[in-house]
Amino acid sequence: MSAAERYLRLGLQVDRHVEGIVDAYFGPPELAEEVEAAPPAEPSVLVAEAESLLDELADGWLRDQVFGLHAYAGVLAGVRRAYADEVEACYGFRPTHTDEAVFAEAHERLDELLPGDGTLAGRLERWEASIRVPPEEVEVMAAAVIEEARRQTRDLFGLPDGEDVELDIVRDEPWLAFCAYLGGLRSRIAINVDLPFSAIEVLVTTMHETYPGHHAERCSKEHSLVRARGLLEETIVLVPTPQSLVSEGIAKLAPSLLLEGAGGAALAQIVRDAGIELELADVLAVQRAREPLEWAAVNAALLLYEEAADEADVRAYLERWELLTPELSAHAIRFLREPTSRTYVVTYPAGKELCEAYVAGDPARFHRLLTEQVRVGDLLAAASA
Repeated sequence: MSAAERYLRLGLQVDRHVEGIVDAYFGPPELAEEVEAAPPAEPSVLVAEAESLLDELADGWLRDQVFGLHAYAGVLAGVRRAYADEVEACYGFRPTHTDEAVFAEAHERLDELLPGDGTLAGRLERWEASIRVPPEEVEVMAAAVIEEARRQTRDLFGLPDGEDVELDIVRDEPWLAFCAYLGGLRSRIAINVDLPFSAIEVLVTTMHETYPGHHAERCSKEHSLVRARGLLEETIVLVPTPQSLVSEGIAKLAPSLLLEGAGGAALAQIVRDAGIELELADVLAVQRAREPLEWAAVNAALLLYEEAADEADVRAYLERWELLTPELSAHAIRFLREPTSRTYVVTYPAGKELCEAYVAGDPARFHRLLTEQVRVGDLLAAASA
């Protein structure tokens, strides 16, 4: 069995212990059937298999992936690590506490941008409510955004012929939205309407999940790496690995590439056609001002897992610094407690900052992110250059 096949099997075996570790699989069906038919392998066996595979692999993308899987299998086997050590072993990026002065500075910028009186959190909530999309209209707006974003992505970066997405509206999930890549250049996009969506959130979330975000990356890599180069390891997407940090970085960066470019007006018009007034420049200014606040979620994870803070205190922290409503802070705690996402929170702000530094305004470099095996180390090197 090749190293790539052993890697696929290892990922599928880990998923037997924690469902959702495999984010997508479109590799050999017989391999998945074999793993499913057998009893789950003991975590200690998975650790040993990962170590054996690491010994055989040269430095590169696949070795990075196996290193992350090895760390997660160790967690299943009872290996005790500090939270930051676990995150670094899985994703290749070490989380550190962000000084609250960073958030205070972002609050000052928001204070200048948001109209009205009262607390900053209250003004932000009222501002979002002023451009709220009723739950029953989210699907229509998201579908229109998908079509426009697909057209722009094809023009800017290219897309494989025959790619497509389907859209589902769901409820009662720990996430806001999800891209399930099905293989064959197709994805199913789910949007959770239990949570309120502002118009800018519909735009950003839809592009994050589809074009030029998750779906664009997955179908482009299936086309360029699996079909063109036969890289079997790209037929699985694994949550607790460096692959996820790069993928979330791509998806977090994706909306700004369209909204801040020549196509932004066409996307904003979709919102106006739905009867919601949207001044794109003002909305983007608020979005940019809020970006540093995403690191508050990483601080919250460190509070929970390294300082054993009470959940009520962590919720209060998120409501103060990330300006979350009580409803959203409860949702954030649920996300941080899920076995598949307790460490995943770092991938959003870290991935965005690192991918943005790597791309540095060059569309060709974003195209590389969509079509090549760019490593977290490559991103870190670009950020420190």
